[in-house]
Amino acid sequence: MVKHISHIGIAVKDLAAGIAFYEKLGLILEGIEEVPSQKVRVAFLPCGDTRIELLEPTSEDSPIAKFIAKKGEGIQHLAFAVDDLPAALQKTEDAGIHLIDKAPRPGAHNAEIAFLHPKSTGGVLIELCKEKH
Repeated sequence: MVKHISHIGIAVKDLAAGIAFYEKLGLILEGIEEVPSQKVRVAFLPCGDTRIELLEPTSEDSPIAKFIAKKGEGIQHLAFAVDDLPAALQKTEDAGIHLIDKAPRPGAHNAEIAFLHPKSTGGVLIELCKEKH
């Protein structure tokens, strides 16, 4: 079901500062986009087959703003790439894992995404994504 780690989502207050930090480590900015439905700006920095995905809230009521207010900046989610997202969601639900999203929705980087509830995943917010390159 899972192909590889697609990306690691990191919540940041300041996207430019986050980008600057990861560029100091030698990563190269791939691009920035806004995802209005999630009230977030996202920067992508590839690292091998995985990306660092920096998430900056664009509104105080966004999920990322709420995450930062509660937990501070840091890792917000872990995303796994799958070939067939609807099938992966069904298999996951059949295995007794609680879904936040029962159907795929649009995400950053032109991907379809769905989240699994942290109460069913050992406290880790997990995203399943169908990448579209």
